Amino acid sequence: MKIKHVNNKKDLIRFIKFQWEVYKGNPYWVPQLISDLKLLFDEKKNYFWEHAEKKLFFIEDENGKILARAAGVIDYNFIKFHNEQVGFFAFFECLNLKNAKEVSSMILSAVEGWLKEKGMKKILGPTAPSTNDEMGLLYEGYDLEPVLMMPYNPHYYHELLISYGFKKAKDLYAYKITRESLERQRVEKLIDMIKKKNPGLVVRPVNLKNFKQEIAYAVEIYNAAWEKNWGFVPWTEKEFVSQALRLKPLLKPEFVLFAFVENNPVGMMISVPNYNEVLKKLNGRLGPIEILKFLYYKNKIKSLRIMVMGVKKEYRNRGIEGVMYYHTMLEGLKQGYEWAEISWVLEDNVMMNRAAESLGGVIYKKYRVYEKDIS
Repeated sequence: MKIKHVNNKKDLIRFIKFQWEVYKGNPYWVPQLISDLKLLFDEKKNYFWEHAEKKLFFIEDENGKILARAAGVIDYNFIKFHNEQVGFFAFFECLNLKNAKEVSSMILSAVEGWLKEKGMKKILGPTAPSTNDEMGLLYEGYDLEPVLMMPYNPHYYHELLISYGFKKAKDLYAYKITRESLERQRVEKLIDMIKKKNPGLVVRPVNLKNFKQEIAYAVEIYNAAWEKNWGFVPWTEKEFVSQALRLKPLLKPEFVLFAFVENNPVGMMISVPNYNEVLKKLNGRLGPIEILKFLYYKNKIKSLRIMVMGVKKEYRNRGIEGVMYYHTMLEGLKQGYEWAEISWVLEDNVMMNRAAESLGGVIYKKYRVYEKDIS
């Protein structure tokens, strides 16, 4: 076996397409668009790489077949914000081989060695590539398809990481809310009570005609509301705008909510239709036939992902989170969506867990983030 690193476009495509080999025959895995993955790694088009660097590794056998892959990632904004020399292992994949522990140890050792050379003291992950992207390994819910921008992986990955010396850093939860769970909770009275206690509260959808101002509100709320969250790192304005523009064609304004108290922006919630229901049918490609499939199936999506939710610290514990959840679910049910996933939520984020449970949310998937000291 040989360890190699990606240093040309051909290697990058092989690195990306290795997932198709790992998940061959798995009915639950949803392929991302290859074009999106290429953009993710593009240092000229993805503004994340302005303050981060990476090295992509893969292992080949004697016949040139890839057996495993992983990347080392250093986000200098994360290091500056947390004042900790933490590097990430990212994009980890490994075939289910008899010697999988040996193979995975080789690839992880290559990542660790590179991070140590760069002065890192701890490894955290897996990420794809940062804590603002896909994060963690699924460890409950293998018989369910992932929703948009959430990871999926084989069950044996946990054993591979533990055998190498990783330990649990944090668990992340995904909640499922359905029409029935909303009705069981009888939340209308609770929402009315919250609104009476917050007489200046206004929850409204995004105004796409005033996109620049709305982005400014979003950046302000995001960086204030998540500041003390575990693993948080502020997005730069260029990153936030780029991500917003990328998501804009997929967004429905009625599912992007801002909360104001006396005209002061205090919270936001961003939900998107679960386009994984469509991506499942495209197999990573977006040619003419796939575009026709996308246009046909996007109107048949039955689920939502509530992917961003935050309230500024001084306005928490007032129920504002619940009001935004409720508005989103009502609108979703009105439009024919059958259920929504709230993800991800930190296991020890009491406020967010209570808000999800107050609407009848049930934890139906769990993810785990791992860490390892390398000092």
